[in-house]
Amino acid sequence: MKIKEIEIYAINLPLHDPFIISYARYDTMPSIIVKLTTDTGVVGYGEAVADEHVTGESWESTYAVLKNTLAPKLIGMNPAQMEKIHERMDAEIYGVPSAKAAIDIACYDAAGKALGVPVYDLLGGRYHDEFPITHVLSIGTPAHMAEEAEQRVKEGYRSLKMKVGTEVSEDVKRIQAVRERIGESIAIRIDVNQGWVNSSTTLQALKKLEDCSLDWLEQPVKADDIDAMVEIKSKTTVPVMIDEGLRGFREMREIIAKRAADKVNIKLMKCGGIYPAMKLAHMAEMAGIECQVGSMVESSIGSAAGFHVAFSKKIMTSVELTGPLKFSEDIGNLKYDVPFIRLTEKPGLGVDVDEAVLQKLTVFSEKVIG
Repeated sequence: MKIKEIEIYAINLPLHDPFIISYARYDTMPSIIVKLTTDTGVVGYGEAVADEHVTGESWESTYAVLKNTLAPKLIGMNPAQMEKIHERMDAEIYGVPSAKAAIDIACYDAAGKALGVPVYDLLGGRYHDEFPITHVLSIGTPAHMAEEAEQRVKEGYRSLKMKVGTEVSEDVKRIQAVRERIGESIAIRIDVNQGWVNSSTTLQALKKLEDCSLDWLEQPVKADDIDAMVEIKSKTTVPVMIDEGLRGFREMREIIAKRAADKVNIKLMKCGGIYPAMKLAHMAEMAGIECQVGSMVESSIGSAAGFHVAFSKKIMTSVELTGPLKFSEDIGNLKYDVPFIRLTEKPGLGVDVDEAVLQKLTVFSEKVIG
């Protein structure tokens, strides 16, 4: 089995509501879809959702890298040989993990379909039967976030992730308002997306939130400030998670060496796909650090890929892959059973792609043939 052609689609996924975090507002979600076809007729799909603030990639640059640099060099290779695929990609260009993730995911999808097994079987087999879904609240007024939180709890969600990271005093009001509205039985996770900048500001905020029973605090400080995470972790009883501060193996080694976090958020778009994500999970497991698989708000394709990683590893204790629930139109049919996600036993990613919707959402596309 060899890669015969790779089609690249730049699309915009429509959102039900704007998605607002500390550093950006998204009215639609730009994504790059890769369609890989083998000489045996097997088709695999992959996805890249770039974020300039996290990996330095943009929608346009990711499309260009895939079209001009990566795809031409992979024609003729066996998509099941993941070590060689990543070696070839790394030899062609440094970094660009989202672009590499799109290829990686498409290769796993194709390999699973060729063998007639789900991707999680390629990763060691399924460990988890299901994961509870966490609803993500984007930044709004305290009253609006509390109202949405109450509504989601009525829908069955038992955990909420709050996006904050603007002005600290307002963030504190947001968190307090949500906790007061939904009571003590619902888990609240706080994602600051680097917005509190440093350890002193973060510790001041945590002091004011002592009565809010937080599940954990995610990436309050700048991504590269691992030492600040060490200080925060040493001075609070709230578990801390690193997200933007973990991209690849170098950061994971530093996090482990300094015991800088209780938990890490592994995202396929940050590390380069399923294959490197599994390596990061193995590193964390050996160090006794819990893992979560997170999202850059991908479609059914990227979200399914993340779920296959999560379902295959014991050290994965939570998932936050709710992109498809936020879209008013999606290219795939990943099924959620709110408040749970349960994967099927269909081969590959287990996602059917609607080609008509893919074409409808496409802004521009290109086909690379050997």
